[in-house]
Amino acid sequence: MTKPLDVVLAYHQAWTTQDFDRAMTYLAADLVCHAPAGRLEGAEAFRAFMEPFSRILISSRIIGAFGDETAAMLIYDTSTHPVADAPGAEFHTVRDGKIAELRIIFDRLPFEQARAVHSDRQ
Repeated sequence: MTKPLDVVLAYHQAWTTQDFDRAMTYLAADLVCHAPAGRLEGAEAFRAFMEPFSRILISSRIIGAFGDETAAMLIYDTSTHPVADAPGAEFHTVRDGKIAELRIIFDRLPFEQARAVHSDRQ
């Protein structure tokens, strides 16, 4: 049996290297995601939310990773094209070897500010 932390680390490695097809293999079809923008239901809805972020990612570095028999948590730093320092945290509930529920915490304000600056330049 694969430990939840192993599943989560493999998922993180996949999306942070822009291999979202592989990242999807770690997600349950009925995944529920709680993100700053609201609740997402289903793996495809999650993909529509997260894959665009993976495309603007420059790098990611895990700060901490912890898990038990049902869940895992990651804290990481990311650097993206619009925002140089974008830390995040994720809490994953894993069932039957797949991520079934995911809570993502990050600060949306720097991304909104970057969008506003970009809009002003056009």
